[in-house]
Amino acid sequence: MSDLIKPPTIVLVDDDQNIVTSVSITLEEEGYTVHSFHDGESGLAGIKQLAPDLVVLDIKMPRMDGTEVLQKLRETSALPVIFLTSKDDEIDEVIGLKLGADDYITKPFSQRVLLTRIQSLLRRQDQRKTSATEDETIRHGALMLDKNRYICSYNNVPLDLTVTEFLLILTLATRPGHVKSREQLIEAAYGENIYVDDRTIDSHIKRIRKKFKSIDTDFDNIETLYGIGYKYKEA
Repeated sequence: MSDLIKPPTIVLVDDDQNIVTSVSITLEEEGYTVHSFHDGESGLAGIKQLAPDLVVLDIKMPRMDGTEVLQKLRETSALPVIFLTSKDDEIDEVIGLKLGADDYITKPFSQRVLLTRIQSLLRRQDQRKTSATEDETIRHGALMLDKNRYICSYNNVPLDLTVTEFLLILTLATRPGHVKSREQLIEAAYGENIYVDDRTIDSHIKRIRKKFKSIDTDFDNIETLYGIGYKYKEA
């Protein structure tokens, strides 16, 4: 990374010292600034103080578990979050995605896989922060999507979407009436050559619907085609 550019800051919260040490070494070798914490309570305080670019968050920790940390973060922030979860804790993965995690990785995991996921999320976050001069606004009925600034509103009310959520609704709403398979949505939201379980997309869609319903209780524009995928209704 260039010395002229401030390296991204990553907060790592995990009570497993071996994971903290190995992940920190890997990320620092790639040029990232890493701050680590060993319990949820100190991790949450550190995140608020440091305002990092991304958080890697374990689920099962002392003094506040990862789902509690994420829930408190999502009250005020769309900061990218990757969950770390044990192999047998599938219910925790689902809960984490419903709360607004952008991604999750199951332990034990490859350092390279984690690094790839982090790079993908940070790249999307950079795109979100970058404002282009050309107007690329999509309007479809009450829905408005600003592709340059990653801004979404419905009935003129802003929605606080994570990067992943924005890319999913953008993919669906760009071609209303066209069905997008889960595989297509995974590629649009995560990029090529990244494996994400289908249920991850389902959990994101449920959370997106919930956010729209908080504005309009009759919102039903995202249709599920069972066994196929999803589509955004035509006007």
